[in-house]
Amino acid sequence: MRRPLGRLRIIGGEYRSRLIDFDAEAGVRPTPDRVRQTVFDWLSPVVDGSTVLDLFAGSGALGLEALSRGAAHATFAETGGKQAEAIRAAIAKLGCVDRTDVMRGDGISLLRATPRRFEIVFIDPPYESALLAATLANLPRVLKEMNRIYLEWPKGKPPELPAGYAMLKEKAAGQVSYGLFTYAPPGDPQP
Repeated sequence: MRRPLGRLRIIGGEYRSRLIDFDAEAGVRPTPDRVRQTVFDWLSPVVDGSTVLDLFAGSGALGLEALSRGAAHATFAETGGKQAEAIRAAIAKLGCVDRTDVMRGDGISLLRATPRRFEIVFIDPPYESALLAATLANLPRVLKEMNRIYLEWPKGKPPELPAGYAMLKEKAAGQVSYGLFTYAPPGDPQP
């Protein structure tokens, strides 16, 4: 049976099988279950106890999944008011308010202003926008030395990566490609 539009399921960890509502009318496209499963299989060695940033959070699926699987803290950045409120409602429903921040606004401004540092960052900006390039340029200042960065992009249109980024894994599902990356300052060994 298909879930109703505007509802997603946490697929693993402490909150497994819990249903979360999101604002589907705003064009939010949560990362599908099978992609989330692959991503968290990739991240399983590093997610427990990590600090997570879910930029362009939309439904918040990736950050909520990370919390379910043991992340110590997740920060969600979302420009849409309804989406940010839906993420706050999901966090309250799951009972993890003390392990989260929901920032309403531009993710790039957050990258420039936050004092927090992150081990895991999820980046899924609207396709065909200039946000990915600007995000990757500003991201290094908030990364911890050992880091993992998840990106999604339209199949056949791989992102241009600035110096210092290295792809660790890549897959495709339907019309979407996705991968796991890491960053080290140019000249440093990759973590």
